[in-house]
Amino acid sequence: MKKNILKIGLLGIFTGLLNGLFGSGGGTLLVPGMIFLLGIEEHKSHATAISIILPLAIVSTFIYFRAGIVSLNTTLKVAAGGAIGGYVGARSLNKIPSNILRKIFAIFMIITAFRMVF
Repeated sequence: MKKNILKIGLLGIFTGLLNGLFGSGGGTLLVPGMIFLLGIEEHKSHATAISIILPLAIVSTFIYFRAGIVSLNTTLKVAAGGAIGGYVGARSLNKIPSNILRKIFAIFMIITAFRMVF
């Protein structure tokens, strides 16, 4: 139990650090971390990651907003589309088998990594 608490704490710290530095990345660390380190089921890991990212995003947004580096116009437009996409994605999550979900997530991570390097 103590070992699990340490894993959870470290996963949270690294996730918050990624989110604070890059404005994203929490899900790319949280989902595999929850699956492989904590043994949480695939669908539950994805859903839990979204729930964890919300408070991280609120904290980061507050700091970025106070620093004057948030484009409010862009934020509102993208957030409107993001809310629609989030709804569709959340409703679709349980309809996708775990093995397919894992492959889609892996492909997304590979494409993202490739685009960031090149």
